[in-house]
Order: sequence, then C-alpha cells, then structure tokens
Amino acid sequence: MNNNREFTIELTQTESKVLFFAMASPCEVLIETKNKALVNKIAEIVTNEVWRIEDKYSRYDNRSVCSQINQSNGQITPIDKETYLLLNFANVCYELSDGLFDITSGVLRSIWAFNGSDNIPTQEEVDNTLPYVGWNKLTYSEESVNVPKGMEIDFGGIGKEYAVDRCILLIKALTNVPILVNLGGDLAATMPRVGNKPWVIGVEHPGFESKTNMVVSLFNGALATSGDAKRFIFKDGVRYSHILNAHTGFPITDAPRSITVASEQCVQAGILATLSLLQGVNAEYYLEEQEIKYWAVR
Repeated sequence: MNNNREFTIELTQTESKVLFFAMASPCEVLIETKNKALVNKIAEIVTNEVWRIEDKYSRYDNRSVCSQINQSNGQITPIDKETYLLLNFANVCYELSDGLFDITSGVLRSIWAFNGSDNIPTQEEVDNTLPYVGWNKLTYSEESVNVPKGMEIDFGGIGKEYAVDRCILLIKALTNVPILVNLGGDLAATMPRVGNKPWVIGVEHPGFESKTNMVVSLFNGALATSGDAKRFIFKDGVRYSHILNAHTGFPITDAPRSITVASEQCVQAGILATLSLLQGVNAEYYLEEQEIKYWAVR
C-alpha cells in the first residue's frame, strides 16, 4: 500500500467534505454533520475501503490479485470469495452484452492509447491482438481462476462502482446521517439531504467546446457516467471513444458522447451506462427497454 496516501477534511456551515485521491480520480465524501469525530471515522472507513479495493484489483500494482492472475502464465491461480463474486459479475455482464463487455479486452490497451493523440493502430495490429481477447477462454470456480497464457483480465470497468457500493454499505452500518460518496463521478447517496432535499450533481459535458455541465438532482441511490470526456483519440475530424468493441478490437461507433444512468446501486448504473454505449446508435433504445432513468449527450 502507498504509505503517502492521505485525506483532507473541509468544514462548511452545512456539511463536511472528505477529499482524497484514488483509482486515478479525485474523490470526495459529503457528510451532513459537523460532528468531527464522526466525520473522521467515516473518512477512515471510506478511504481504507477504497484503497483496499484499489490495491487488490489494480492492474498497475504488481502485488495486486489482478496482477497475480495476469502474471500466472496460464497456470491456475487461487482466489477468494470476493474475487469470485466479481468474476461472476463480469460473466453476467459478458452474457448480457452478447460478449461486447469483456474484462479480457483490456489487453487491447497495448495498441490503443486514448490520450487525446491521433495514433490509431493498424488492422494488422488489431488482428494480432484479438486472439488474446475472449472471456469464454477463461475458466474459474469459487477457489481458483485460469487465464490462458498471454491473456489478461482488467477490473477497471467495474472497480470504482463496486467500491462506491461497498462504502455505502459500511457507512449505513455506522450512521444514518445523509452522506454522498463520489469516486471520480461514479457516486451514490445514503439518503436525501436534510429537509428531504436532493444532492445536486454536476455531470461534465464531453464536448471540446465550453458548454454548461448537466445538473442532476439525486435523492438517493446511485449515478454512474460513461463516455469519452477525457479518454479519446482525435484524428481527421473524428473522435474515437475509449469504449472498445471486444469483437472487432475497434471503438464503438455512433454512440452518445456520454451517458449517465441512475439506479439503486452504482455497479448497476455503471454497467448499464457501459452496455448502452456498446449498443452504438441504439444506445438510447437499449436504455428505454431497461425502463431506467438516464441522460444521454450526443
């Protein structure tokens, strides 16, 4: 674990705010109380849990469970119950998306770099990488997982949302004051603010132009946003999203620039936002079929 990690607390007349950095994102916890002892306790619980999940499942940490699996060289790797449940969820997402959502597709990042540049891989590079993509090539049980040699898994598509939901569970077991947990735009609230007022959430506009951000009122439950606001490639007037089609190895086309979904849990909101983008031009139709609240920007 990074020993330099720390959080800061800001106090206002109406609420307390915990600020920290995790999962490559600025994070915050808004707490409607001035009880300093409670705020400190919540700050410790949330940051410890988020950093625990980051340390355990980050593909960037060589000591993480994710890295141990990816470095197994095709050998069977023991796993715990938490990892098994996450793999189970990844399997559900894979099946619901007809294979478009695939946590083994992270290997495509070796040829795609969504950093605002204009570097697009060749068809040959994509064709050479696709054999290492395919959730159906992986096997797992409650005790172990086997990832074929040369393949990798990446929990990045569900990690922040899972961490949000874990934090909400821990907070509710501790206190009943209104609290909102926001991990880089994926967020959830325990209940409405004092006086049955909503939490006012700003959602970043994905365009280049200076446009007004969308504002959403959230009483409880979760919000998750997926889109190309920060991760994209721009070439010849075309903006390529970081959402990749696991079948073709290329970005999804004709999808909204951004989709925000409201749901009871953050993992549900997050996967529905991503699955809808994977539908391309039919993204809004897909969400209408789910009968959920959403906001799309094209």
